[in-house]
Amino acid sequence: MTAPAALTIAEILDQPALVPLWPIVGRALGLAESTTYQLAAENRLPIEVIRLGRRRVARTVDLHVFLGLSNSEAAGVAPPAASVQRTTPTSK
Repeated sequence: MTAPAALTIAEILDQPALVPLWPIVGRALGLAESTTYQLAAENRLPIEVIRLGRRRVARTVDLHVFLGLSNSEAAGVAPPAASVQRTTPTSK
């Protein structure tokens, strides 16, 4: 049996506000299902796990922050280039 493929950035960015611990969080972090649940039980995942009854979920924004996905990438826009401020001499 092979491990499921890791999620692409596009798949991660296309998630709702709360995502299930498995498969979304685990696959985004490149973990197996059993490892994902074991780390969550030991409170060793790099993002906060929220319990909703028997379900375990995480905030998508926490996943984005951990993975280093900025707001501009989430919007599909390239980050702005550094601007150069030009000054012109003023005449008196």
